Amino acid sequence: MTHRIRKIIHIDMDAFYASVEQRDDPALRGKPVAVGGPNKRGVVAAASYEARAYGVRSAMPSVTAARKCPDLVFVKPRFDVYKQVSRQIRDIFAEFTPLIEPLSLDEAYLDVTDNLKDNPSATLIAREIRARILEETGLTASAGVSYNKFLAKIASDYRKPNGQFVITPGTGEAFVGELKVGKFHGVGPATADKMNRLGIFTGADLRALPLDVLQQHFGKSGSWYYAISRGEDHRPVKPDRQRKSIGSETTFFDDLGEPAEIEDGVIAMLDDVWSHCQKGGITGRTVTVKIKFADFQIITRSRTLAWPVTARGQLEQAAIALVRGVYPLPKRVRLLGVTLSNLERDEAPAPTPQLDLGLL
Repeated sequence: MTHRIRKIIHIDMDAFYASVEQRDDPALRGKPVAVGGPNKRGVVAAASYEARAYGVRSAMPSVTAARKCPDLVFVKPRFDVYKQVSRQIRDIFAEFTPLIEPLSLDEAYLDVTDNLKDNPSATLIAREIRARILEETGLTASAGVSYNKFLAKIASDYRKPNGQFVITPGTGEAFVGELKVGKFHGVGPATADKMNRLGIFTGADLRALPLDVLQQHFGKSGSWYYAISRGEDHRPVKPDRQRKSIGSETTFFDDLGEPAEIEDGVIAMLDDVWSHCQKGGITGRTVTVKIKFADFQIITRSRTLAWPVTARGQLEQAAIALVRGVYPLPKRVRLLGVTLSNLERDEAPAPTPQLDLGLL
C-alpha cells in the first residue's frame, strides 16, 4: 500500500504560560518565572527559559523548584487568558489549513499538504505562521516540519526557542537511527529504561530487532516502535481529536506499606493529572486509582461522579476515598496511578458542588 507524502507541521509555543506572564508584566521579563502555587503541595505548570536554566521543569513540585532556583518568582495561573491567546493562535492556523489537531492550549499539528495559501513549501508556511503569531500575540513559537506527525513533533524541539527544523523524507530514517530512544515521543522513562536493559539505546538499535521480538517485549506497542524506528507514521492529522483520559502513574524506588505513604503517593500523581487538565481546559467525571502490588498483581478502583471535577481538591477527595476503600493493604505497593476519564472540554463554567463522599 502506498501512502501519499504528507506535509505536517508541529507548532509548539515557547514556555507558553510563563511567556504570557512575562509579556503582560514587564517586571517579570528576564527573571526565572514559574506558573503555579508556591505552597507545599503546589506544582509548576510552566517554567520560563530563565527558570529552566536552573533545572526547573513543568510538573515539578514547587518546593523542589524553589530549592533549585532560590530567586524563582511564582505567578498564579490565569487560564482564561491562556485560553484566549490559544484561540487567537488557532485562528491564525485556520487561515492556512482546516486540518488542525490541537494537543493542548500551546501545541498543535497542522497538515498543509493541500493548504489554503496554495503554498507548496511547508517550511515557508511554518515560518509565516510563526511570524504571524509573534506579530499578533507578542509570543514566540517553534515549529517542526516533516512528512509525518512523529517526526514533526521531534523536530519542533530541535531549534527551541523561536526556531524551526525540517526532517525530509530522504533523511527521516537516518535521523531516527541516531536518536536516543528516550527522545522518542511516546517512550517514557520506564520504557526507555527497559529498552536500555535490552541493549536498545538508539533508533538504529530498535530497528535491528525483528517485529516479533519487539512485540514479545512490548506487546501492542512493539509494532509502533518497529514503524517509528524506520521513520514511519501513517496517523492522519485529526481535527476532532478527543482525548479519552488523562492519567499519571509512578513506580516507587522502595515499595510502600503505610497508608500515609500511599496517600502521599496518590497526591503526587494528582498534581500531574490536574496540571494537564488545566493546560488543556478539560474536566472529567470518572476518577480511577490503579495499585500494583509488590508481586505485580494490579487492582483498580473507579467512581463516576454526578458532576465534572472542576477543582483539584475534588479530584484529591475522590482519589483518596477510592484508595482508602482498599485498606487494610494486603501487601506492599510498587506502583500507583490516577486517571481522570469521561472527559469534556471546559467551554462553559460547570457547577462546583461540594462532593459528598457518601454519594461517590
